[in-house]
Amino acid sequence: MRILAKEEINAEKNALIESILDGAVFIYPTDTIYGLGCNALKSEAVNKIRNLKERTKNPFSVIAPSKQWIYNNCILSEEATEWVEKLPGPYTLILKIKKNAVAKEVNPGLGTLGIRIPAHWFGSFVAELEVPIITTSVNKSGEDFMTSLEDLDEGIKSSVDFIVYEGEKKGKPSKIIDLGNKLKITER
Repeated sequence: MRILAKEEINAEKNALIESILDGAVFIYPTDTIYGLGCNALKSEAVNKIRNLKERTKNPFSVIAPSKQWIYNNCILSEEATEWVEKLPGPYTLILKIKKNAVAKEVNPGLGTLGIRIPAHWFGSFVAELEVPIITTSVNKSGEDFMTSLEDLDEGIKSSVDFIVYEGEKKGKPSKIIDLGNKLKITER
């Protein structure tokens, strides 16, 4: 496991992109809190995150590589389109998705998916991947989420391929905007 700063991400960009596309599991910063992620099209990597979090059934959200990816992979109402246009930002939009937008292990049995584009430099890195990545808090289910390396669960730390670290984060998780059926906003 390696700990990388933003500058190192830029210097090793091509190798890291290849690693993520191949199924690396990693920790990264966002505009809210640190996320635990992988290529959302790689079933094996998604299952590894599910096991690390000890999370059996709950769906994961993704960071979309672009608004265009959302338009291509989601079924959007007029209201949903208005919310997509507000991205990037501290929102997770629950949207109806088309089949095969992500690995089936991301959102088992659901026709909706939580989607973000963070207002953070790491969102631009995801855009270069051109695939969605899992975005979930860095913790075992039911425990406090990571704010710094000091409170990172050792089991998770030893199981990830790399960590993109930019110091302590005191944010809170993104606001959930459920546009799957009827508008519902949830503060976390």
